[in-house]
Amino acid sequence: MTIAPERPSTPQARPEGGSLVEQFEFGLDAPICLTWELTYACNLECAHCLSSSGRRDPRELSTEQCKAVIDELQRMQIFYVNIGGGEPTIRPDFWELVEYAVDHQVGVKFSTNGFRITPERAAFLASTDYVDVQISLDGATAEVNDRVRGAGSYDTALKALANLRDAGFSDAKISVVCTRENIGQLDDFKAIADEYGATLRLTRLRPSGRGADVWDELHPLPEQQRELYDWLMAHGDNVLTGDSFFHLAAYGESLPGLNLCGAGRVVCLIDPIGDVYACPFAIHDQFLAGNLLGEGGFQEVWQSSPLFTELRSPQTGGACTKCQHFDACRGGCMAAKFFTGLPLDGPDPECVQGYGETALAGDRLVPQASKDHSRSQASRNAPVLLNLGATRRRPVSACNEDPLAGGDLS
Repeated sequence: MTIAPERPSTPQARPEGGSLVEQFEFGLDAPICLTWELTYACNLECAHCLSSSGRRDPRELSTEQCKAVIDELQRMQIFYVNIGGGEPTIRPDFWELVEYAVDHQVGVKFSTNGFRITPERAAFLASTDYVDVQISLDGATAEVNDRVRGAGSYDTALKALANLRDAGFSDAKISVVCTRENIGQLDDFKAIADEYGATLRLTRLRPSGRGADVWDELHPLPEQQRELYDWLMAHGDNVLTGDSFFHLAAYGESLPGLNLCGAGRVVCLIDPIGDVYACPFAIHDQFLAGNLLGEGGFQEVWQSSPLFTELRSPQTGGACTKCQHFDACRGGCMAAKFFTGLPLDGPDPECVQGYGETALAGDRLVPQASKDHSRSQASRNAPVLLNLGATRRRPVSACNEDPLAGGDLS
C-alpha cells in the first residue's frame, strides 16, 4: 500500500502569492498547531476512540522530557498545542505542564471528558490566560452520548461545563464527533453550547483506532452528510470544524475552514512516547515520521522527515484528480481512506458524489491497527456499543452510572 497519493517526480516549487490553501499545501516551517497526546490512560473506553486509549504506555515521556518539548515548541514559535489522550488530566503532572507551557508562551487547548474539571480546577482555568478547554460530548442526550462514551459520561460533561461557566471561564468548547445517531441533534448541541456560554466544535468520525470497529455502524449515511452540510452552511460561521469536513465541499460551496488535508503540512501529532505522526487521525506505523527524542528533536522530524516531504508535494495523479470536484474537496481525508483500505489517490469513503461507495464495494485490504491501548477486559462503565457483536469485551450493566469506576489505568 502506498503512503501518499501520486506525486510529481520533480518536486514543484512553492508558488509565489496565491491563496493560503495553496501555500499550506506545500507545508510550513512549523505547524500552526499540533496535537500532543500526553497519555493513553483513560477512565472511559469510548467506542470510537481513534487512539484505542485505556492503558498508559510505560514509556511515556517524563515531566522533564515534556518540558523540553515545550521549550522547543516555544523556539519554533508554535502558536498553540492541542493536548489530548487518553484523558490527559489523569497524568499527575498535567496541571504542572499546562502552567509551564503558558509561562513559555505556548498556548494550550486540551480535550477532556470533564471528570477532573472540578470547581477548583475551573477557577484556576478561568484565572489563566492562553488556555482553552474542550469538553467531549457525542450526544445531546444521555441516551445517545452514553451508548458511545459510557454510562454517566453525559452528566460528567455537563457538570464540567457548568463548573467552567460558574467560574467565569470564557468560551469553552464542546467537541462533538458526528455520527449517524447524533446528526439529528445538531440544533440541540448548539442549544447546549449557548446555555453554557460555549462554542460548538464538530469533528468527523474517522475509522481509526476503535473507530474502525464501529465505523460501519456509526458513520453518517449519505442523506445525513447532506443534512450536515446544509446545517453547516447555515450555522458554520459560529461553529468550529477545523479541517474535518472539506470532503463535503464537493456539494458546491466550500465550508468555512481550511478545506485541505493538513497532515504533515500544517498539523501533526506527538504521541505519549514522542513518536510524531502526520495526522492525529492516522496513528499507524505507515504514517510515523520519526521520534522527537532523536538528534535534532521535533524540529528535525517536522522539517526533514521523508514522509512529510512526500506529503507536501501536491497530488497530481490518481482517480480523484480527474474528478471535476477535486479542486473543492482535494480528494478527502487521508486517514479515512487508509483505514478503510482505499488507495490514497482515490475517493474518500464518504465521497458525497458517490464514488466512495463504489470503491468500498471493490476489493480492498483493511489495515490492522499497529497500536491498541484498550484494556484487556472492559470496565464496568464501558459503552454499550462495544458489546454489540464484539466478543472480546464482556457485557456491561446498563444501570451503572459511575464514569470513574473500574479499570486499571497503569
